[in-house]
Amino acid sequence: MRLGERSYAVHVGPGARKLLPDVVAALGARRAAVVTARPPETVPDPGVPSTVVRVRDGERHKTLATVEDLCRRFTAFGITRHDVVVSCGGGTTTDTAGLAAALHHRGVPVIHLPTKLLAQVDASVGGKTAVNLPEGKNLVGAYWQPAAVLCDTTYLETLPAEEWTNGYGEIARCHFIGAGDLRGLAVHEQVTASLRLKASIVSADERDTGRRHVLNYGHTLGHALETVTGFAVRHGIGVAIGTVFAGRLALALGRITAGRAEEHARVVRDYGLPGALPEDADATLLTTLMRRDKKAAGDGLAFVLDGPRGAELVPGVPEDVVLRTLGGMPRQSGPARP
Repeated sequence: MRLGERSYAVHVGPGARKLLPDVVAALGARRAAVVTARPPETVPDPGVPSTVVRVRDGERHKTLATVEDLCRRFTAFGITRHDVVVSCGGGTTTDTAGLAAALHHRGVPVIHLPTKLLAQVDASVGGKTAVNLPEGKNLVGAYWQPAAVLCDTTYLETLPAEEWTNGYGEIARCHFIGAGDLRGLAVHEQVTASLRLKASIVSADERDTGRRHVLNYGHTLGHALETVTGFAVRHGIGVAIGTVFAGRLALALGRITAGRAEEHARVVRDYGLPGALPEDADATLLTTLMRRDKKAAGDGLAFVLDGPRGAELVPGVPEDVVLRTLGGMPRQSGPARP
């Protein structure tokens, strides 16, 4: 990730976690707070005096209350800006620990050890940290770039099937934002390709003022689905459904052909992901939630959509078109599953 003096390396491969003591030593940290959702024995020794803070992965635990608890634990152990926070878990853990590190003493270095596919391909890299409010997802956050990210692919070997599916939602949307066709590649190649794309985009637009918006492809509806279902629809599944919707909406606006819209559905299916809304999803409520999206201007609706120039932010999308497109989406009974 090339960000001038704040540039950092992202290491991908089996055993990457073993680099942790060297990274900590290079920072000159005196002590470490290890925030982990994994068993403590799976976290490498950071090489300095440390405390282990246990957390639980999951959007329900990604709250300001969790951040406060982390900061109090950091304080009790004496963590200062001369020390380091290490996160080890899924994307919700890297988000929460990253925000706590950003706020504690106005900024403590953080190193991420993402242990789930979704976290490795997206959540741990780029510096966005945030927690949820009852009103919506990721509404309270800060930009805080990590000092390093260690994507140890051996962590993925024990993941249950639903975690693989959740991660593939982020990989599938990469097909439409410049990564090319990643289907059929080995998982470490998919992770690396996704990260290289994200690094190139974030390096050019760290604070989400322009080009970085494309990383939110499929996320506007995805986040709304997470919120309205109380996170029964998981993030990657929501993004997959949102990607299919983005193709249909771009078609409705005359931005792409019917064939390109169908490609959205086909790519999502090829990753074993669903492309249908939950049967009881309310289109009006989803639209209300999508107005709160961080890309939206005022009360307008904005989406990242495919088009003649590729994926780009499209503001001012008419509500009636959004509602009509949602109404035309396929539906499935029960929680959204592949």
